[in-house]
Amino acid sequence: MEFFLTILLLLAIIGLSNFINHFMPYIPVPIIQIALAVLLAGLPLGIHVPIEPELFFILFIAPLLFYDGKNVSRHELWKLRKPILLLALGLVFLTVFVIGYLIHWLIPSIPLSAAFALAAILSPTDIVAVGAISSRVKMPKTIMHILEGEGLMNDASGLVAFKFAVAATVTGVFSLAGASWSFLVIAIGGFVGGAFLAYLFIRLKIYIRRLGMEDVTLHMLIQLLTPFVIFYVIEHFHLSGILSVVAAGIVHAIYRDREQSPSMQLQVVSKSTWTILIYILNGLVFVLLGLQIPSVMNEIFESPLFNNFEVIKLILIITAALLSLRFLWIFISWWGGWLTKQQLPRPTIRFISILTISGVRGAVTLAGAFTIPYFLADGNAFPDRALIIFIAAGVILVTLIVASVCLPLLASSEKGNTENLREEKEKIAKLLTVDAAIRSIRELMNDDNRGAAVSIISSYNQIRNRLTHENNADSGRLKVMESKIRMKALEAEANYMEKLKEEGKVDRETIYLMNEHIDRMRVAVTNRMQYRGLFIWTIIKRSLYNLFQIFVFKNKERLTKRLAKNKKIILLKVDMAKAAINYLKIQMTAENEEIYLLIIGEYNEMIMKFKLAKKGSGSESKQHAQMKRDIQDKAFQAERDEIQNLFENGEITAEVTRKLRKQINIREAYWMEENSLQKH
Repeated sequence: MEFFLTILLLLAIIGLSNFINHFMPYIPVPIIQIALAVLLAGLPLGIHVPIEPELFFILFIAPLLFYDGKNVSRHELWKLRKPILLLALGLVFLTVFVIGYLIHWLIPSIPLSAAFALAAILSPTDIVAVGAISSRVKMPKTIMHILEGEGLMNDASGLVAFKFAVAATVTGVFSLAGASWSFLVIAIGGFVGGAFLAYLFIRLKIYIRRLGMEDVTLHMLIQLLTPFVIFYVIEHFHLSGILSVVAAGIVHAIYRDREQSPSMQLQVVSKSTWTILIYILNGLVFVLLGLQIPSVMNEIFESPLFNNFEVIKLILIITAALLSLRFLWIFISWWGGWLTKQQLPRPTIRFISILTISGVRGAVTLAGAFTIPYFLADGNAFPDRALIIFIAAGVILVTLIVASVCLPLLASSEKGNTENLREEKEKIAKLLTVDAAIRSIRELMNDDNRGAAVSIISSYNQIRNRLTHENNADSGRLKVMESKIRMKALEAEANYMEKLKEEGKVDRETIYLMNEHIDRMRVAVTNRMQYRGLFIWTIIKRSLYNLFQIFVFKNKERLTKRLAKNKKIILLKVDMAKAAINYLKIQMTAENEEIYLLIIGEYNEMIMKFKLAKKGSGSESKQHAQMKRDIQDKAFQAERDEIQNLFENGEITAEVTRKLRKQINIREAYWMEENSLQKH
């Protein structure tokens, strides 16, 4: 019961940290989580969370790296492979040797192999931590891609180097040639083995689906077990479980992109489940760091072997050395030509500094530090284990604080007008939410609900068109282009009517009514004010005509003929709209595709309304309305999910997030009100 209450408290801290960050977005979530955990550890509750090294690796590292492998941009990873490998491999091994010797020189009580282990675990960067900090900063996209690739690859290289160094410390045996060969075997074997096991898992899921078992719970269970099983099996064969889960994540991403996608319900559940799981795991790592800090501090500060001021000075020196080495490596490599001008902006000191300070240490560093064994092979205690963990925790805290303070200052001079930047990011976020809604609708679309789906997509295209063209220097030109395209579409309708007239398929009255309709639409395109007056006059005429029908067409036969005539006109308008669509599809090019698709969507919506008007207000019309409500609900949810995703990735601030959510709530309220009126 006590352990259960402890878990509840830790989860509550993670939730509270998100709540606090909502009102204090300038403080990174990891720092809030660490601070809250330190406060919790200071309370007289007797909370102690023992950490078993092997369990910590498989519980935290396996799913975190698997998730990163699934979601990293493989195109950007390959495109920027040179700088990523130089940072993820070159800088990691350079850090192990340079910082390892520095640590051994500063603290002689730590053996060289243990110093190498500390340097190795300090080498991986944490993209999650820097992502939380960069929400207020306009980070260049290429730099973010480099940081993502580096964070994925150097987790593996740093942890593999760390395990070798720890093994050398525990056993007292180390051979550079043997270690190099073992590193290649372990790394390649782990990567290949992870890819192979991932392929087997994918084939298993395909086989289950072919048996007709589309149960979301079963498939989700297999997904969640995948990284843990792969990590455990590969480690059992003494290969790199770290690289195995990275490879497994990449293989799953390739399958997701190339093969048949799972059901929409499974995709939604999978995304939601992994988002929650990764957030909890990342949060638990920083909360556990905060819980360990008081006990480690007490052990260090109360020990007569260490001077408190000296220990803090050592943390600052090691952090400064890590950042300085990173800066020099990037500077030399950059000017050495490992990036072209097309890949990154001009190599200024400012951009190099941004890339340097973004090398925040986080979850992987702490996870690795916790896995240091308590005893050596001969039974003696691992040398200065508490000090090593304390230094690792201190470096994490210092790099987090330095990044949270310096990154906004460094990037502010690049982003120019802050208000303009905020408006631009908000506009981009709105476009992304609209795109997410359209994607979700297209995934839900089938033969039964196609009309309702097209209608809602058309409304989203109108929103997208307005967002794209507002405050745009070319907006006037685009509006003129849109008017010309609409006029040509109406001309296509008129040509279709002329063709029917020549073939003798319509009578004079119908021709007059259709020409009047086309003229009204032309006025609507060229003169909105005149169209409003014409529209009101048309409504008055129709009302008078309906009254006339009531008194004149008392004869049921004549009334039936009139209704049949109305249905014929509706069918004719549908055919005219189809003729306009065919014309637009022929004229559409890559340059004007957006405007053409917008107008085609409006015509499709018009066709659906005409068809429903023809069928009347029966069950099919009600079914169509219900389909629209269901699809629109899913679209609103897709918008909210995209906003949450943008916020978690640091692409929008909490203020923009609140504003966008409020706008969705308002649109949803209007939608519900409109539908309630339609139902009545």
